[in-house]
Amino acid sequence: MSAFFLKRIVQALIAVIGVMTLIFFLQRLTGDPVLLLVPQNATQADIAAMRETLGFNRPLAVQYLDYMGGLLTFDFGRSYVQNIPVWDLIASRLPYTLMLAGGALVVAFGIGIPLGVLMAVRRGKPEAKVMMGFVLAGQSMPTFWSAILMIMVFAVWLGWLPPSGARTNASLIMPSIALGLLSMATFARVARTAVLDELEKDYVRTGHAKGLPMRRIVMRHLLRNAAIPVVTVAALEIANLLAGAVIVETVFAWPGLGQLTVQAINARDFMVVQGVVLLGAITAITLNLIADLLYSLIDPRIRMEAGA
Repeated sequence: MSAFFLKRIVQALIAVIGVMTLIFFLQRLTGDPVLLLVPQNATQADIAAMRETLGFNRPLAVQYLDYMGGLLTFDFGRSYVQNIPVWDLIASRLPYTLMLAGGALVVAFGIGIPLGVLMAVRRGKPEAKVMMGFVLAGQSMPTFWSAILMIMVFAVWLGWLPPSGARTNASLIMPSIALGLLSMATFARVARTAVLDELEKDYVRTGHAKGLPMRRIVMRHLLRNAAIPVVTVAALEIANLLAGAVIVETVFAWPGLGQLTVQAINARDFMVVQGVVLLGAITAITLNLIADLLYSLIDPRIRMEAGA
């Protein structure tokens, strides 16, 4: 077990270094941020002085080594635009993104899993077809479209919910639903497929032969055996929720990391973008490590070998 996780951690570190290296060099192909920071009437001397102050006059390899070296001491650098530590910016926005991702996960998991189980158990019934239509609708609508549609209906026409911002708890409802709809459909489809596979197993037929009600078979035996693919998808979908938050936060003016990322990209604030990408990469890799651990807890037949 320890050898398995040691191997996974080494792979995770290589992945993080690869992601940061890629984003470091790709960002610098988008243009010179100094030209956005100096006044329009700035002279070439002013531009050169600003470039020297920010360190952009140094060779690219030196800039890269300095940045990677700073990460070893948990120094994310300073924002070029706001001139404050990047981590302070991230820390001020992170709670809002966690709230949004948590609300979206409640929508995705709390609706998707029961829906998938019901569609499998009630297979062929009219209600299962209605539920499948709902799942397909959630999967088909782009996140930005469902967000705009909800703003029009619930904020503009009905006036039930605030259209943007994070002023009240009600402000979280529409962004959470918009962000969680696609993941809800994914959870529902995966849960339905997993449960349908389990319904064909011998232990389910044995339970029926003993006179056990379907609810008991599902709750006591079937769900645990069907949980492996759901856990796998959950690790991926949580990472997708954090990525999808960029669109949702922009539409709803939600003051989270997604909005911060868009603002930093527009301003070519390299340090902020690199900090957010690093945090996202670490989060995605950590979720995959947690999923690997949960496999052995859910199904004792799975053994994590060092060579796995």
